[in-house]
Amino acid sequence: MFKWTQQFADWLIYTVFGLSAESHVGQALNFFVFDTIKIFILLAMVTFIMGIINSYFPIEKVRRFLTKRRWYGLDYFLASFFGTITPFCSCSSVPLFIGFVKGGIPLGVTLAFLISSPLVDAVSVAIFIGMFGMKTAIIYVVSGIVLSMIAGYILGRMKMEHLLTDWVQQIIQNKQKPEESIDGKPQPFMQRLPGIAKEASGIVKGVSLYILIGIAVGGLMHGFIPTGFFEAYISKDNPFAVPIAVLLGVPMYSNAAGVLPVLQVLVQKGIPLGTAIAFSMAVVGLSVPEGLLLKKVMTGKMLAIFFAVVAACIIISGYLFNLIL
Repeated sequence: MFKWTQQFADWLIYTVFGLSAESHVGQALNFFVFDTIKIFILLAMVTFIMGIINSYFPIEKVRRFLTKRRWYGLDYFLASFFGTITPFCSCSSVPLFIGFVKGGIPLGVTLAFLISSPLVDAVSVAIFIGMFGMKTAIIYVVSGIVLSMIAGYILGRMKMEHLLTDWVQQIIQNKQKPEESIDGKPQPFMQRLPGIAKEASGIVKGVSLYILIGIAVGGLMHGFIPTGFFEAYISKDNPFAVPIAVLLGVPMYSNAAGVLPVLQVLVQKGIPLGTAIAFSMAVVGLSVPEGLLLKKVMTGKMLAIFFAVVAACIIISGYLFNLIL
């Protein structure tokens, strides 16, 4: 599907610009042009498809759907699944957290949604398909859902409602009566398409800068960092490579669009895919900025437990990825 994009990148960099395929600059620019075209095409396609799904599952409908039924454990799966198809990142964590807890959704289920949402979204799926193929992308999506379910279940069993901040406790105590449905007659599908296309376009524009920065960083690493550079710290022979990768990822911050091009280069440089994925999950799902946002709704003790449980699940998934892939 993308053979023509590689041919175009080769023609532009090596023929038009006259750079050598053996030069660091040539390799870096070729990587940048090829990945930019490929990722933006995939991103537009997948974002539009996910926009169609999102039009049938807006966040308020998801909240009411989870609140009104007794799911007997399936609520963790549904919350994690909805987290993958809704376009929210860690910057949306506080209002989402408040809305879900206020709506009566159990804390563990709420946390499962919040873990899943930034880890797996339309952007990461599109980029994963383009970089590693459909099989690996499916495994990544499934692992993200399972990881969120397990982490949410563990956190839910810990009964940490008393560790929510006083601000959240006050909001819960003063919560209003459940909202009545204000959904009118649903629009026909064809009438939804212009709005879906506009929303998809907005998402693409919103992450464009992150994608370009991520691909640029990946291009520099691809062209200038020698193969084996990272293996001194997180090679496949190091049994502690996955925990080290997670610890390295936590202080950083990026969304999936920015970190996945870097992940691709790490794999090309010899890092096992599971270790690289664990690194990217830590960057996206356990960043310091996210912790600062969640500090508004979680006490320090609860935040530490949240980070520790999610980090442990990411580390385990990294090891499993290395075994499977």
